[in-house]
Amino acid sequence: MDAPRPTPPSPALAWPYELQIGWRYTRAGRGGRRNGFISFISGVSILGIALGVAALIIVLSVMNGFQKEVRDRMLGVIPHVEVFSADGLALPDWAALQQAVRAHPQVRGVAPAIATQVLVARGETMRGALVRGIVPAEEATVTDLAARLRDTTLARLQPGAWQIVLGVELARTLGVQTGDKVTLVTPGGQVTPAGIVPRLKSFTVAGVFEAGHFEYDSALALIHLEDAQRLLRLEGPTTAQLRLADLHQARAVAADLVGTLPPGLVVRDWTRTNRTWYDAVQIEKRMMGIILTLIVAVAAFNLVSTLVMTVTDKQADIAILRTIGASPRSIMAIFVVQGALAGILGTLSGVGLGLLVAFNVDVIVPAIERLLGVSFLPGSIYLISNMPSQPLASDVVPIALVSLALAFAATLYPSWRASRVNPAQALRHE
Repeated sequence: MDAPRPTPPSPALAWPYELQIGWRYTRAGRGGRRNGFISFISGVSILGIALGVAALIIVLSVMNGFQKEVRDRMLGVIPHVEVFSADGLALPDWAALQQAVRAHPQVRGVAPAIATQVLVARGETMRGALVRGIVPAEEATVTDLAARLRDTTLARLQPGAWQIVLGVELARTLGVQTGDKVTLVTPGGQVTPAGIVPRLKSFTVAGVFEAGHFEYDSALALIHLEDAQRLLRLEGPTTAQLRLADLHQARAVAADLVGTLPPGLVVRDWTRTNRTWYDAVQIEKRMMGIILTLIVAVAAFNLVSTLVMTVTDKQADIAILRTIGASPRSIMAIFVVQGALAGILGTLSGVGLGLLVAFNVDVIVPAIERLLGVSFLPGSIYLISNMPSQPLASDVVPIALVSLALAFAATLYPSWRASRVNPAQALRHE
């Protein structure tokens, strides 16, 4: 006598019944302490994924904000791209070079400059500094600092007047104010019968500037280009400073200019001028992303324990589904759906929470400071007194995708284990 054939799934369990059952297992249990406990653990897993994703988005957004603040202050003083002679001497043909670099579609401004390291002395106090010879009107087309001071402080830099503008920290260190005298000691020197004598020149302080970046406020001085030429005995500018339409294209523009400019010229973009800072920020952000991704991974793999307990609790249900015609692949799909739904809910909740906080950090942080009576970024210590934030799609999208991938990977073993349940053994004690 032939064995009876299994009854096919009823219309209520027709495809996508895997999705229906998986969603039912994900929701809160409707009865029974075990179901309620499993649903509680499932909720904790969803919450863990959400908090991990939100933390990753918030931290990377704040890091982006700080990076943007520091970068903008730095690029307010330095150009996006510099072109200079490899031997450090004056550029051979400034007019032709200026015309050549302006031909690039990304270039928005070009200004000549001379930069050299000097010692700035005032009485017994002496400090090293970078002196930059500029033409104020042209410098304003390449740096925000010069554009801000062009009609005020920098307007006092007249050819032959031997005036100098100091960074605010450098002026404070030297103890000078507007109208005081300082002495510049240049590298090299003059050959005399008594030997090599350092070349000295007295300058009048025409004013001070504050760039908001300590490195430049404490070690940068500005003089007129013609005064720099006379002081260093040069025939022309040594550097062409470029401002671009898109600062993020600086490396690409530098590479393009290398192929079009005459040999003997060096092209350097701002990411290489400040390579130590730029590389440190990139490494720090990458490592922080990896560390916080591990938090998301831990939360995602909590789904393993949730699904294993669900499989153990639902063995009778699995056996009944198998006896009415459900295949092992369908059983596996049910628990993949359950884990995937938990991952999707956790990820979407985390992205929403993370973006909500990231876009409102400037409101949330001051409220916490007032509540606790503390200041996280004291203005007397840090250059930035408010917490900046800049959420980027290039961060949020990979975070969401990685979270979903980890959640899906966490479902594979428990789902496979569920598909291996033997109906006869599962129903033996029911």
